[in-house]
Amino acid sequence: MTPDQIALVQQSFAKVAPISEQAAGLFYGRLFEIAPEVKPLFAKADIREQGKKLMGTLAVVVGGLTDLPSILPAASRLAKHHVGYGVTAAHYAPVGAALLWTLEQGLGDAWTPELKDAWTGAYTTLSSYMIAEAYGVAA
Repeated sequence: MTPDQIALVQQSFAKVAPISEQAAGLFYGRLFEIAPEVKPLFAKADIREQGKKLMGTLAVVVGGLTDLPSILPAASRLAKHHVGYGVTAAHYAPVGAALLWTLEQGLGDAWTPELKDAWTGAYTTLSSYMIAEAYGVAA
């Protein structure tokens, strides 16, 4: 990711953070729509609490994009922890799609092709790393 892409991601997330509860609801609604097979993974979860965790994690990741090595250990632990919940490498693609869709909904006209590319780069970078850490394979 370029410094300009990192700045775009960080600036846009600052606009989404104030509506984090709604954004999380949109995200999980979209995820369960496009990947219904993941819904059972959340059967025991309080989805509101899960949404808070999601947005908190995104805040840490987005904030750490300027120093990626600082967030990689936490990303590795998170990826390995999710394996225990039944998450597979294949689940990362619909999660990314749901995230991009949610951002598009939340940002409206501010969602540009450049911003989409920046977020896609951020998600691809992190998800590829997490898949490799959790499953020992490149994404």
